[in-house]
Amino acid sequence: MAIDLVSKYQNAVDELFKNESKRSLVTNQDYSFVGANSIRVYNVSTAEMHDYNREGTGNGSRYGNIDTLAATTQLFKLSKDRSFNFVIDALDLDETGAVLEAAKALARQQREVVIPEIDAYTYNVMCESAGTTPTAVELTDANIYDEICKASAALDDAEVPETNRVLIVTPTVYRIMKKCKEIVLETNVGQDMRLQGVVSNLDGASIQKVPANRLPAKFGFMLCHPCATTAPVKLTSAVLHENPPGVSGWLVEGRYNYGAFVPTNKKPAIYYQAIV
Repeated sequence: MAIDLVSKYQNAVDELFKNESKRSLVTNQDYSFVGANSIRVYNVSTAEMHDYNREGTGNGSRYGNIDTLAATTQLFKLSKDRSFNFVIDALDLDETGAVLEAAKALARQQREVVIPEIDAYTYNVMCESAGTTPTAVELTDANIYDEICKASAALDDAEVPETNRVLIVTPTVYRIMKKCKEIVLETNVGQDMRLQGVVSNLDGASIQKVPANRLPAKFGFMLCHPCATTAPVKLTSAVLHENPPGVSGWLVEGRYNYGAFVPTNKKPAIYYQAIV
C-alpha cells in the first residue's frame, strides 16, 4: 500500500552567506557631491629650485627665473545610477508563513546584491587607477614576501603615509602568505577591524581579506592607502510601498547613485599586482 508522507514547510529562509561592505577601510569621503552630480578638483603645479645669485647679474632676478604655476582640473562624476524593484503579493506573504516579509526582503537585497556590487565596482576602479602595476607574476610562498616588499618600497618612494596602509588579498593569496616562512603575521586584531575584513597585520599594514568575487579576475594583491580613493554614495533610497496602485501587497523600490575615483596625484598610493 502506497503512503503519502507529510511534507512540512518551515517558517524560515535558507539565507546566503554574504559579507558586509569592506570598502570603507580603503576609501575616503574627502569630496562633497551635495547638489551636484560631478565635481572638479584642481591640480596645482610647483616651482623649481634655483641657486640664489647674490650678484644679481643676468636677465633674471636673484632668485632665478620666475615660474608661472599651472592650475588644471580633473572632472569626477558619479557614473553609477542603479536601481531595483520587486513586488510581494499579500497572499504570497500570508501563504508562505511570512517569509517574504518586505523589510527582511529589502535587507536581504541590500546585503546580497547592492553591497557586493558597489564593493566590486570600487575595487575595480582602484585596480585600474593604480599608480604602479608591475607585470603579472605567479605568486608562491617563495616569492610573495619579496613582491609585497616591492609594493611597500614603491609607496615609500612616493612618500605615501606609512600609517593606515592596507594590503588587500584574496583568501587564496592569504593562504600562500601563511605558508611563507619569511612572513610573520600579527593576528591580534580588534573585533571592529575584523568586521571590515582585517585578519592580521604585516610590516605595519593591515591585511584585508576580500572574497575573490568582489575583485577583478587575476587579482593578486593590492597595497594602498585610503587617501587615494574617494568612493561616495550620494543617494541610497529604499522605499516600501504598501498597497500601491495596481498591487495588492508591497512594492519595494531602491536606487543607489555612487561612484569611485582616484585623483592623479594620489595614484602612487595604490600598487596593484596581478597574477598570471
